[in-house]
Amino acid sequence: MLTNLLLAYVVYFIARMAFLAENWNLYADNLTWAHLWEMLRGGVMFDTTAILYTNALWIVMVLFPLHWKENKTYHNICRWVFVVINILTLAVNLVDTVYFRYSMRRTTTTIFQEFQNENNLGGIFWTEMVSHWYFFVLAGLVAWGLWKLYRKPDIRGLREEGRLAIYYPVMLVSLLGFVPFCVAGMRGGWTRDIRPITVSNANNYCDRPTETGLVLNTPFSLIRTIGKNNFEVITYFDAQQLEQIYTPIHQPQCRHPFMKKNVVVIIIESFGREYIGTYNKDAGYPSQTPFTDSLLANGALTYRYSYCNGRKSIDGMPSILSSIPMFVEPFFLSPYSVNDVSGLADCLNGKGYETAFFHGAERGSMGFMAFARATKFKEYYGREDFVADPRTNGDKEFDGWWGISDEPFMQYMCKKLTDMKEPFMTALFTLSSHHPFRVPDAYKDVFKNEDPEMEIYPVIRYTDMALQHFFESARKQPWFENTIFAITSDHTNMTKYQHYRTDIGGFCSPVIFYDPSGEMGAGMVDAIAQQTDIMPTILEHLGYDKPYLSFGVDLLTTPADSTWAVNYLNGIYQYVKHGHILQFDGQKTRGLYALSDSLMQHNLMGDGRWKKEEGKVLQPQMERELKAIIQQYMERMTQNRLKIKN
Repeated sequence: MLTNLLLAYVVYFIARMAFLAENWNLYADNLTWAHLWEMLRGGVMFDTTAILYTNALWIVMVLFPLHWKENKTYHNICRWVFVVINILTLAVNLVDTVYFRYSMRRTTTTIFQEFQNENNLGGIFWTEMVSHWYFFVLAGLVAWGLWKLYRKPDIRGLREEGRLAIYYPVMLVSLLGFVPFCVAGMRGGWTRDIRPITVSNANNYCDRPTETGLVLNTPFSLIRTIGKNNFEVITYFDAQQLEQIYTPIHQPQCRHPFMKKNVVVIIIESFGREYIGTYNKDAGYPSQTPFTDSLLANGALTYRYSYCNGRKSIDGMPSILSSIPMFVEPFFLSPYSVNDVSGLADCLNGKGYETAFFHGAERGSMGFMAFARATKFKEYYGREDFVADPRTNGDKEFDGWWGISDEPFMQYMCKKLTDMKEPFMTALFTLSSHHPFRVPDAYKDVFKNEDPEMEIYPVIRYTDMALQHFFESARKQPWFENTIFAITSDHTNMTKYQHYRTDIGGFCSPVIFYDPSGEMGAGMVDAIAQQTDIMPTILEHLGYDKPYLSFGVDLLTTPADSTWAVNYLNGIYQYVKHGHILQFDGQKTRGLYALSDSLMQHNLMGDGRWKKEEGKVLQPQMERELKAIIQQYMERMTQNRLKIKN
């Protein structure tokens, strides 16, 4: 049994090496042999837990003391169980090896809720199978090796006189002796003060949150998150202190009467700052978005250090439209998904607005329709509505994967906006720049893939063109001049340049406002911004006069040195403010980096001792602020206080 379990460890080691090779560009620049050894050593602990859980049935089958089972047929069944189970765990690890570069975290059980309404995953999976054929070869070789190297017990002569008298004590002692090892292995340690290890414990072996992907394995992440509620309230401050340090309750200043301007929020799939030339002039990176650059050069307002609050589409929705960031897990996939929650639509419904959400996929896809209803959007328009509208080409515009391609769907939305009564508030979530990154057939010769490393580039250029055509159509409509546009992405995606591969670089999303009247201002502001700022910025600019909850600030009136951003990555909170990035695990600070240190190479903490004097002031101040934000979030989430009762 021990020999065969050693084979299971070899399988997990092979999976980890495949993960490292496939995602080498995320780790290569900061990886040393010493640190790799540290992460591999830590990985053994998580592998042990996963191996013992997944092989529990096989272990009992082998060690259970019953001499009638000791025959060739039974042990062939044991062999099949062992090989099948461990090949399945290898397959899960290899699938997540490919998915990791999009999510930047090991997959948890929330993925089953996130994609439960999708009916196109088979086609996407098949596409990935073809492009990653070498993993199938690897799995086949490992399966062959497991089958050949598996050891069966020698049962010859077992029933000879005297042998059974030895068999039962030995098997019973083996079974009972293995139980403590199983308990300790599943918990992650022997001592009483060790509670069962969780995903966040991987940070003990990492210098950066992204590295937890190399330490963990996917079976462990799935097992540890089954039925778990990860929203743990930590009381850093009493109620009075907490309110003094930070509160998400906004009391509007009402500097002018309410302006009934239309609001259009455009959320572009995977539209990271890396692809937009305006943000990368100093670095000289080529732009994939000529129209967005022209918009930024001609009247749009944006921020140099702008970030998304999560790494998945289901993270971006609450952040952008309800000003609630993602901490630990997407709350719409948690037990608190039934909480009362407000948002832009809910607030503006009270001001007589018509509200609608647009997404070109089928109704129910990605959970967007449920979110739209929960946040009080009055209407929802999806693929079915597009097909039913006589002004469109119907299902001929289906992209073959997710839904209606961006260009025709944006034109459809433009027509629907003209149909709506003003003032209106609408949100669009695009889909063409989602994996598998396929440009519509009509544009394949226009947007060719000239960089094999970045298959997302052509579809980003296509979506940018679709956005251009939308604005060209919108400018001809009577509602255009009286409309505020907010443009952002749900999250980032494939990266080519190193400073977008860092822990904070993976959250670099645009936050853009465009007001044709010019009242919101224009240009690049040297300040921090995040998705959760979109809602309060728009409400305050309109002159909204009721209290509301928002984990963001009004970017138009908040001093540039007081704006901030927060996100969560693999057990680490990242807090950006005061020109620095604080990495905090909920109990202690793990790192402090200057925002100007774009590659995050110089941890100002340095083995717990500050290398720079400013750290002595910044660290406690930033910790205090971040703790208050975390406590407010967790308390309000678990107590259903995410909405102000007006």
